[in-house]
Amino acid sequence: MTSASRNKSKKTRRRSGSPINQTFLVGRFGIIFAITMVLAVAIGCNLIKTTWIHADAWNAMGDSTLMRTRDIRPVRGEILASDGSILATNLYYYNVMLDMRADGFKIVEFVDTLPMICDSLAKYFPSRTAEQWRAKFDKVLAKPKSERTRNFVLGKNVPDVVLGKIKKWPFFRKFRKATASGLKAEAVMKRSYPFGNMAELSIGRVSQMAEDPEIRGRSGLEAALDSLLYGRTGRQRITTSNRGTRYVEEIPAINGYDVTTTIDITMQDILEGELGRMLIDAKADWGSAILMEVATGDIKAISNLERDTLSRTPRYIEGMNRAVLGFEPGSVMKVMTMAVALEKGFAKPITKELPIGHSFAYLGRRPIRDTHSPGSLPVSRFLEYSSNIGMVKLTMPHYEGNLSQFHKDLADLGFFDRFNTGMARERRPYFPKVRNDIGGKLDMSRQVFGYCTMIPPLYTCAFYNAVANDGKFVRPRLVKGLRSPDGHDSIIPVSYVRERMMTSENAAILRKMMRDVVWEQGGTAKALKNDAVTIAGKTGTCKIALEDKRPRFDKDGNKLKLTPFKGGYLEGHYRVTFCGFFPYENPKYTCIVVINDPKLPFRGPAVSSGTVLKNVALKLFARGMLFDDPVLADTPDAGKADAVPTLYSSFDTQRVNDVNREIRAVRAKAIQKPRTDIPHDSVPDVRGVSLREALTRLESAGYAVAFDGVGYVYEQNPAPGSKASPGSKIRLSLRYN
Repeated sequence: MTSASRNKSKKTRRRSGSPINQTFLVGRFGIIFAITMVLAVAIGCNLIKTTWIHADAWNAMGDSTLMRTRDIRPVRGEILASDGSILATNLYYYNVMLDMRADGFKIVEFVDTLPMICDSLAKYFPSRTAEQWRAKFDKVLAKPKSERTRNFVLGKNVPDVVLGKIKKWPFFRKFRKATASGLKAEAVMKRSYPFGNMAELSIGRVSQMAEDPEIRGRSGLEAALDSLLYGRTGRQRITTSNRGTRYVEEIPAINGYDVTTTIDITMQDILEGELGRMLIDAKADWGSAILMEVATGDIKAISNLERDTLSRTPRYIEGMNRAVLGFEPGSVMKVMTMAVALEKGFAKPITKELPIGHSFAYLGRRPIRDTHSPGSLPVSRFLEYSSNIGMVKLTMPHYEGNLSQFHKDLADLGFFDRFNTGMARERRPYFPKVRNDIGGKLDMSRQVFGYCTMIPPLYTCAFYNAVANDGKFVRPRLVKGLRSPDGHDSIIPVSYVRERMMTSENAAILRKMMRDVVWEQGGTAKALKNDAVTIAGKTGTCKIALEDKRPRFDKDGNKLKLTPFKGGYLEGHYRVTFCGFFPYENPKYTCIVVINDPKLPFRGPAVSSGTVLKNVALKLFARGMLFDDPVLADTPDAGKADAVPTLYSSFDTQRVNDVNREIRAVRAKAIQKPRTDIPHDSVPDVRGVSLREALTRLESAGYAVAFDGVGYVYEQNPAPGSKASPGSKIRLSLRYN
């Protein structure tokens, strides 16, 4: 085939296939156009949905990405003692770390000073030795820079003062910028208690719960006043843009109130110390004590100690706050019963005598017994002898026709009113209802002398305080003031359960009865007599009830109405109480001490609970916290121009120098200083010092003190340097010249 014929054949084929190719191309372009139009419509629809229909949702999504909010935590308020001392506060601690991948980290200089850094770390964080710190650093430094940690922990919860010292180490002082030294500190605010466990249960503690990530009060005042202490949470808006991050405070945080309590640090230390020493001596299970100011109801000190069962040596720690929990009180209840009898008039005349004896089978049932009462007693001496029989014979004839009236009469005195002191789990006294039958009469006959009832020590103390306060029932309080975040103070005024619980006349009669418990021949607390402070009060002994282990809920989860009394007592195990006030002539403080299961020879309430109260009273006296120091009374020669002043000695030399300088003494009768070369296990020399200093020195050494006269100590027996066992009595003779 020639070239011409071949070309002709190709043209023929090209002409014959042209319509088919054109249709195919048109179809292809049609499909592409259709797909393009579908996509365009879809894009248009989505654009409309985005900009109009779902605009709010997309705007919210954008805001969540570029703008967010976070809470601003307020600063929790402080808890203060009555003198302004801090009991609970907030302190910043720091988690100190090293960033070994920081840009510009001076790795060469760091390695050169590493031995010095490891030595310092071993000193401040002794959980590792210097060699162990070096090995830990070497392990990290052996890795490439990209694999090193940014958070090499040096220490957690580091105080500010320690962080300051770390910053002064040579390497960190030379390279102050964090990018060069790698040092960074993450601040953590923590609740701090400068006085440790002092009054821990009353002050309370804070914690963080799983269901509540914020730090909130969980016990004591921290919990009861949490809404005031916590403050109010604020809100901050964080906006991110190409210009950077902007922080805007939408709602400012309001810091918590500072709370001023009634706690006196000195009194708290004295009360806890005396209670703790007695618990160790008595080998008791636990003890609870309250010291209350008569005029105001201020709780100046409160202590709850229990045996540390995990310790191998005798040790008592803060335990359950039993001061607000109910217990059978024993004979301290007789003061409440006598108050009702005096107010209702059936205890008068108080000179009326009733036959007592040692056994009285009331209603022919199990006899009520008195171990130390004579054949008959006047009403005025029922408390002195702590006569169970006397209280039953005085009270039951008045209520046999209406047993519930006794409960109503106590309620009229304010005995069941809620105090709302702010202490968690505070409970009111519990008296089970009694029916007007023989069983009810038997129950009530026990209630009048402290059984078949449960009374918190706080309520007993407050009632006795009302008697000491001439019948004015002041409400106990643990909080006396608040300070707002802006610095404004508000004082919580003294309030009353009853402005007049009983008449002044009856209160005086009852105080005299309570004085006789300590100072008269038949008194059950004669061991508490002392010449420094006149104590009045009442002893109480109660058998410890068997533990009730019955279930409190039925199978459906409903709470069963069960009395707390199972019936029966542990033989040979007692809970002892002494509650009283001092000084009798002008009552200033009321105190209650409860000790559970003391062992012999401390089983009596006077030698255990009462001794704690007595020692507290003497130490307050020795510190001049009860009334004017008797050694400062006017001397027989006071007022004479030519009188020669007597300069007492003191264990504090500076005090003597200050006195000499103030009075410009040229001619003075100086007292010889006590000897200081006496061994610690011997009787100290207190001759020449004031009674206050002598009491402090001798009682701190474990001795009891008796004294006569007024002035400085000029003679003591046993003599200084003698051997005397702890608890021995040291007799002091005082004079002016």
